[in-house]
Amino acid sequence: MTVPADRASSDHDVEVTELAFAAARGDRRALEHFVRETQRDVWRFVAHLADPRLADDLTQETYLRAIRSLPRFAGNSTARTWLLAIARRVCADDVRRAMSRPRIAGGVDWIDAADTRRSAPRSAGWEDVVEVNLLLEDLPAERREALVLTQVLGLSYQEAAEVTGCPVGTVRSRVARAREALIGATGSGRRGERSS
Repeated sequence: MTVPADRASSDHDVEVTELAFAAARGDRRALEHFVRETQRDVWRFVAHLADPRLADDLTQETYLRAIRSLPRFAGNSTARTWLLAIARRVCADDVRRAMSRPRIAGGVDWIDAADTRRSAPRSAGWEDVVEVNLLLEDLPAERREALVLTQVLGLSYQEAAEVTGCPVGTVRSRVARAREALIGATGSGRRGERSS
């Protein structure tokens, strides 16, 4: 089975999809390559959707579900798109599980941490990465998800729509609003800091 060229966003996606089909037929080496070729994108996606400290566990759960589902993978989308849709459901299930548990006091207050960071002098490097992640955390989940899928993982708007299960126009709107929010958050009160 092959994926039609118009459905695949790149040669890499075609290769990964072929690996998924081979793995579904029982090819262990193809399964290993499939996981290796997609693991980074899955980890990055779940780290942005859920608690980054749980990214390893959620990535593992994603692959457990995907491997069980491989025989039913029909190739209606690329294997990467299919896998990220599974990762999205894993994250949603994790959020539901967390919401059903009682909260424990004494954790990090991210609002205080962000306020402290924003008042500190500006420097380049690792702190910028932390700041971007804090800004992403402030976005509504749907906008953060659309932004990460399209701008971080490089999915097309069509592929992101398939992962999220919403129309392409909705994905475009969410990305545009996420960008506006990020620009507003970085632009408000910071222009003077960046010029110094």
